[in-house]
Amino acid sequence: MYDGLPTPDRNDKCWCGSGKKYKKCHLSNDERLQRLYDEGFEVPSRDMLKTPEVIEGIKRSAEVNIGVLDYVAEHIRAGITTEEIDQWVYNYTVEHGAIPAPLNYEGYPKSVCTSVNEVVCHGIPSPDEVLKDGDIINVDCSTIKDGYFSDSSRMFMIGEVDPEVKRLVEVTKASVEAGIAAVKPWCQLGDVSAAVNKVATDAGFTVVREFGGHGIGLEFHEDPFVSFVEPANTGIILAPGMCFTIEPMVNLGAQPIDMSDPNGWTVRTKDGKPTAQWEVQLVVTETGCELLSW
Repeated sequence: MYDGLPTPDRNDKCWCGSGKKYKKCHLSNDERLQRLYDEGFEVPSRDMLKTPEVIEGIKRSAEVNIGVLDYVAEHIRAGITTEEIDQWVYNYTVEHGAIPAPLNYEGYPKSVCTSVNEVVCHGIPSPDEVLKDGDIINVDCSTIKDGYFSDSSRMFMIGEVDPEVKRLVEVTKASVEAGIAAVKPWCQLGDVSAAVNKVATDAGFTVVREFGGHGIGLEFHEDPFVSFVEPANTGIILAPGMCFTIEPMVNLGAQPIDMSDPNGWTVRTKDGKPTAQWEVQLVVTETGCELLSW
């Protein structure tokens, strides 16, 4: 087989753990992937495809992940510090038998990323950062439960937000929705990228090149990298079982970013103008995709 992994005989149990015979489970998909590989397409190895058992585990993790963001949505307001948001996330997560994935990840010091206004991503919660009327904030929550990873983020608008900034937040969400609609089995990842990018750029905004989505499930960050600046009809084939995030970072102003913060994490727009991000996690199915966390 193209990926060098063991292949069952037709009447053996499928490698995915479904308990079905291989010929009645993944055989036809595997043969299709082999044909595409032979034709020169980039295809996922079978160890990138999530089994039914793994998908169920991710869903249990996602229940906590979604619950955290629901809690934040109910309590966030002007006057709250980003440190308080971090405490909400930590407390809710551990009380529900899970672990905040960012905490101590490669040295990251907090349980969540709180990216306010011009912060593109990886904003570190602080007791000195107080949300005020007119701010926008991305709360990016990642969760581990029983070894399974879930990941999603939401934008929150605090009080009365400038109309153009509000439009940025709304268009960014619409771009994610366009990306979700573009996920089809046997299409290419560039089709998703192009759908997201078109909505954002048609609205007059720019899309960050350096950061994007990623595979996820058994690790925090897995293949593939999900760019939102690649053209359609490029990239890896989307096979059923692939699990990844769609999370474009869209700037009100120019595309360049500033990664010079001495904390080694926080990324800002170079021109200091606002930026927005929404994130969902999904799995490719036989007919489209299923949202796992949002």
